[in-house]
Amino acid sequence: MGKKNLDMEGSDMEMDDPTVTLRDEMGRSLVCYLELSFEVEAKDYVLLHPVDSPVEIFAWQADEVEDEDTLVDVEPEEIDKIFATAQAVLAEQNLTLKHTAIALTVEGEVPEVNEEEILTLEVENEQETEAEEFQFLASFYHEEQEYAIYTPLDPLLLLARLNANNQPELLSPEEFQKIQPILEEQFFSELE
Repeated sequence: MGKKNLDMEGSDMEMDDPTVTLRDEMGRSLVCYLELSFEVEAKDYVLLHPVDSPVEIFAWQADEVEDEDTLVDVEPEEIDKIFATAQAVLAEQNLTLKHTAIALTVEGEVPEVNEEEILTLEVENEQETEAEEFQFLASFYHEEQEYAIYTPLDPLLLLARLNANNQPELLSPEEFQKIQPILEEQFFSELE
């Protein structure tokens, strides 16, 4: 795995913490630390970690069958409607909510983990169900609907390919599935 010269940002960042900017198709950006760079099949890839903390907003929904409330994902259109309210609630904790590429993020110091406020969700993907842990940050109401803001405890790692302009681009799901076994094999061989 060779290091690659990238157009680094973050003028006041130490050289130990270079950053790059990911952009989505809507023009939003996400500044990320460059964790690793490597080459596979003559293509350059990078493993990135957002500088700011990712957050997710969930809505509380009554489950009449089990007579309890459950958290459900909030659709992007709804995020746009509640964004200003969520931003104001987080500002009370000196956190700045940003509508960045890939995920919502908050700038500022996220409170230390309180074991009593950890939420564990079962997330189903194509092959298995995984447990993800989230830390509660805040809750609020918008038009009589209750929402909750959480940050994942596990870091958000993003795999990107460098384009001809040396800019990172997220992999398509198909490209990720194709390259994942190659990456795992390469990482394990380097660890040995």
